[in-house]
Amino acid sequence: MKKVNLSTTKRNLLQAVCFLFALGIVTTGCKPGGDKKSAVLDSDVASKVYVPPGKYDDFYFFTSGGFSGQVGVYGLPSGRLFRVIPVFSVDPEKGYGYSEETKPMLQTTHGFIPWGDSHHPSLSKTGGNADGRWLFINENNTPRIARIDLKTFTTAEIIEVPNSAGNHSSPYVTENTEYVVAGTRFSIPITGNKDVPISSYKENFQGMISLIKVDQATGGMSLATQVLLPPFDFDKNRAGKGVSHDWSFFTCYNTEEAHTLLEVNASQNDKDFILALNWKKAEEYLAAGKAKEMNTEYCHNKFDESTQGATSEVLKKEMYLNPKDCPGLVYLMPCPKSPHGVDVSPTGEYIAASGKLASVIPVFSYDKMMKAIEAKAFDGDVQGIPILKYDQVIAGEVKQPGLGPLHTEFDDKGFGYTSMFLSSEIVKWKIGTWEVVDRIPVYYSIGHLCVPGGDSKDPYGKYVIALNKITKDRYLPTGPELCQSAQLIDITGDKMKMLLDFPTIGEPHYAQAIAADMLMKNSQKIYKLEDNKHPYATKEEKATRVERKGNEVHVYLTCVRSHFAPDNIEGIKLGDEVYFHMTNLEQDWDIPHGFAVKGNNNAELLVMPGQTSTLKWIPTEVGIVPFYCSDFCSALHQEMQGYLRVSPKGSNVPISFSLGDQK
Repeated sequence: MKKVNLSTTKRNLLQAVCFLFALGIVTTGCKPGGDKKSAVLDSDVASKVYVPPGKYDDFYFFTSGGFSGQVGVYGLPSGRLFRVIPVFSVDPEKGYGYSEETKPMLQTTHGFIPWGDSHHPSLSKTGGNADGRWLFINENNTPRIARIDLKTFTTAEIIEVPNSAGNHSSPYVTENTEYVVAGTRFSIPITGNKDVPISSYKENFQGMISLIKVDQATGGMSLATQVLLPPFDFDKNRAGKGVSHDWSFFTCYNTEEAHTLLEVNASQNDKDFILALNWKKAEEYLAAGKAKEMNTEYCHNKFDESTQGATSEVLKKEMYLNPKDCPGLVYLMPCPKSPHGVDVSPTGEYIAASGKLASVIPVFSYDKMMKAIEAKAFDGDVQGIPILKYDQVIAGEVKQPGLGPLHTEFDDKGFGYTSMFLSSEIVKWKIGTWEVVDRIPVYYSIGHLCVPGGDSKDPYGKYVIALNKITKDRYLPTGPELCQSAQLIDITGDKMKMLLDFPTIGEPHYAQAIAADMLMKNSQKIYKLEDNKHPYATKEEKATRVERKGNEVHVYLTCVRSHFAPDNIEGIKLGDEVYFHMTNLEQDWDIPHGFAVKGNNNAELLVMPGQTSTLKWIPTEVGIVPFYCSDFCSALHQEMQGYLRVSPKGSNVPISFSLGDQK
């Protein structure tokens, strides 16, 4: 193995980084003593998080599931888990990715992918505030963006992002949800030959930002254009608001354009960049014909609520803009080393960045940025993209905030809250004076944080929620792997006060919260049978039937408390492909029915009232096979069952079916 030769500077830097992380490990390994707990907990905290039986939480809290690929739905202040929304990964509990209707949702240009890595939920906005229509979330590994319908809490659409690798700086919406904006984490060869030596990174690799247009009536997504960029790593982004409405801001690291040992080689420069993209200019250049066409494939998957099925379409072209041909489209602002989060204040005037290896939190001024652009206060360029002078765009620096700043959210009183990964704390600072006014320890190694509405024009305030990577001694041990967690903190007073710990599914990279009444009033209770246009729907029990088409057997099945129709089926043979098209005839809220077949190597179905869903089953042995309802529905739930007769291939047993005396 070739020995890595590090310069003295690199060695010193590596030692410094190791020291900081060691400090983080020591910090996260410390067991909190009684004094520390009493310093952050009041005696009345229970009353502040207790939601009495039959009462509702104040907020919905949506967390990314991280490596689970899903989205968690919690209540605040209770921390109760209400639902896991399947998005990028199969879910056997709900049949997502297993039923014939939902399989297309997980199609990509790489084929059917049953797993995803979900990171950053982003609520749709109107006037800079969450409007409760949709929730967008990105998939990092196989670049995709999903749209969740908040009437039904189901995934309505997934679009693959072409020319991207590691869809991390995504999927943040603009002020009125005109666009979902996404950037690639990894730069890759895009426009030229893609089979190139990795060592030719600087010559052949490129970055890309995507503008995905959102239909204001339906929420439907379409790739409007992409912007070709230098080969940086694009870490996070936030759209502007108010005065900065037309802009989106990205953190960029690896401005050294390194391709190996990035922990050292991508930390050489004292400053990296915040990239400012004028998406209004992008619209203008696109309309003026400045975009170039590129042949590239990507999947667009949509679930149709009326037919209750998904389709997957492969698109083969996209348009992209090159900043060299589009003056004023993109600018770079120097930012202290290895920035991670970038966050915009409620007015849109201030842009806070978080350099993971920086000793300050730099806060940029939109007004100063525009004046610097007008005055051409440039300090060189990168591939024709102007670099604005740091001292011309900086509004102030938050001094000595702690170790490892990552992300910032804002409250309704003019304060910012920044997560400090290494020192495991949240730091509160004042907008305008940039002074630290409070700090609170969290347990442990906080990543993101969330203030309800903290990325909007009018934050709710009230709480900040820490999203922690490590829990160590906070919960009962569960073997080598421990849960990750959220911590609810009261920010209504001058001092932050810890209220509650609660575990989360997967890894909560980011979360967003919205007032409960904004979603409750629109929550859908059933699917109306009369609106069901599923091609295999059976809307009344007397229409149930079983049909053979060659070696395919289609069972038109209904369910209602507490039986299936039909519940005895014969004439199925080895070698058949059996499709159960089950329609739930119930029209009452919260009465789903499950459907499970013994030995099926697929999954169950979970069918909502008025909905039709299809399960594919291939019998593997001759005999009698039971099926049953897998979701408790009534006092006679156990009696909700049936039998299938499987005969040898080539047998002369005809198709027959019955329910009671009906045949």
